[in-house]
Amino acid sequence: MTVQHNFDSERVVWDAYAESTRKSVSESAPAFGWTQYEHHGPGPELLGDPASALEIGCGTGRALAFLAQQGVKARGVDMSAVMVANTSERWGPLGVEFVCAEVLDFLARDTRTYDAVYSIFGAAWFSDPHKLFPLVRERMNPKGVFAFSQPPAIPGAYGPQGMYKGGFAGPATYTYRYSYTPAMWTDMLTAAGFCQVSAQVVDAPEPDYFGTLIVRALVP
Repeated sequence: MTVQHNFDSERVVWDAYAESTRKSVSESAPAFGWTQYEHHGPGPELLGDPASALEIGCGTGRALAFLAQQGVKARGVDMSAVMVANTSERWGPLGVEFVCAEVLDFLARDTRTYDAVYSIFGAAWFSDPHKLFPLVRERMNPKGVFAFSQPPAIPGAYGPQGMYKGGFAGPATYTYRYSYTPAMWTDMLTAAGFCQVSAQVVDAPEPDYFGTLIVRALVP
């Protein structure tokens, strides 16, 4: 199924999210984790030992700040100008570079390549993977790592999933999320030129809580 994204509408969604996190960004500390639970699951070791890293849909920028403190040349792209302003002020002094752009357009125009590209509940969840994965592949160095995390698909609900902003009253602003089984993610990444794909759901720290889908792939 193909959907037509309205990026102006989606930008409104992410600007609202950025406004809601403004204070937490200003008070937060660098941290890197793949799951929605603090101190749970794997850490930055999934990226290997990159000299450069790009986070797509970088949100609050805490993961990039963590990498920058480890000596990684860290760059992030986010659709929200509000979020980019907030994160640039907070983490720019660490050397992190933030770019405001729609991720598919950014990747199509970018001239840099990276040892690692990753997404933590970010653009890999909200972008059409058939368009995103080939663009990511083009921006990666040989032996590079592409990894992302997001909630696992609801059984039987695969493909693009519409999401309205903040309830069902007011202007109709919305975005799309993309959900697939681990096997589907593996097939799409392999078709885009990645190898050694691993896609699995990491259990939550509490029984019956939501787990986390974590996907990792390499560039030949």
